[in-house]
Amino acid sequence: MDDTSASTSLPTSGSSERGRLVTVPFLMVTLASLAYFTALGTLLPTLPRYVKDHLHGNGFEVGVSVGIFSVAAAILRPWAGRLGDRKGRRILVVGGSLIVAVSVAAYDFAGHLPVLIGLRMITGIGEAAVFVGAATAVQDLAPADRRGEAASYFSVALYAGLALGPTLGEHMAKTYSYRANWLTGGVLALVAAAFGMKTPIGEISDHRPTTILNRAALRPGVVMFLGLVPFTGFSAFLAIYGDKIGIHNVGPVFATYAGVVLLIRVFGARLPDQLGWRVASAVALGSATLAGLLFAVWASVIGVYVATVALSIGQSLLFPALFSAVVNDAPDAERSHAVGTFSVFFDLSGGLAAPMLGLVVSLWSERGAFAVASVIAASGFIALRSLRANTRGSVPAAA
Repeated sequence: MDDTSASTSLPTSGSSERGRLVTVPFLMVTLASLAYFTALGTLLPTLPRYVKDHLHGNGFEVGVSVGIFSVAAAILRPWAGRLGDRKGRRILVVGGSLIVAVSVAAYDFAGHLPVLIGLRMITGIGEAAVFVGAATAVQDLAPADRRGEAASYFSVALYAGLALGPTLGEHMAKTYSYRANWLTGGVLALVAAAFGMKTPIGEISDHRPTTILNRAALRPGVVMFLGLVPFTGFSAFLAIYGDKIGIHNVGPVFATYAGVVLLIRVFGARLPDQLGWRVASAVALGSATLAGLLFAVWASVIGVYVATVALSIGQSLLFPALFSAVVNDAPDAERSHAVGTFSVFFDLSGGLAAPMLGLVVSLWSERGAFAVASVIAASGFIALRSLRANTRGSVPAAA
């Protein structure tokens, strides 16, 4: 049996036929994700500074440069999901990684803001494919009662990238040049493409959804959108805010954030399944609200680290809790479509919130932007109450 047919025969309905969650295919998808998110992580501390110091952009322009990546990804997510259901997950992971590799390496040619914004949009196209393909493949490989745990482990790769990438990117930019930073990100994306060649294709379906967005993902996506706004402010403006309060190397702050998330996701991987997504989501929203408030009122080195820990706690629970609810509620034939729709809201949080918070920075300050982000996260409790009571993901799994 060739590789394609073997991959296609993998169980995708979440059965526990394999008896294990962590398998070789699962590890290969996770390694591809780790390399990919490390590539993106190298840009977090350096891109805002590059726009501000080298392209002479203001707060709003920094927000646009950061957020346009997410806007482009959001627009393409639903179509990426449909492609994943009809052609398999592998083409998304490999093709998307190659697009990211080429576009990030090309940042070296962005001597003007419009050029950089155009390249960021291309990077967002690659992001739409990679995330949907990898996240769906992980769920294909997970037993039904361990999908929250699978999402937690998958997101370990994401946050390991956020732990490693910013420190690596800042080192390359300061020790060598921004060119070295961009090339490092491009090479890491190529590594992701190489690991992605082993991504299981999954079950291919000819089912054609009648709507652009998958309904199972809409309301959980809104909750995630609101809860992610403080993180958007953190990732877009921490470097500039840190310069003002004496943190000139924000790599350790990003590493602290990612490290706390990793600890919770590894040692508390089953918390979203055990608590149920409603309780886990409520805890996440409360922590995100508190984090935004602390960033706004405690303008010191210690304050930033305390707020970062609070943010980490919230973000460690928000995605896996809501993600497992979406996957459990969506038909198997629409799994990639549901993942694509759900991740649209992840992108919209960056694509819409980053420019909006950037405008607040231009008119007020970074602290004002964090205060606004805190209020938006708090409004997530209203959205959480509106979710359907009969969502299958709301039933906690047995410990």
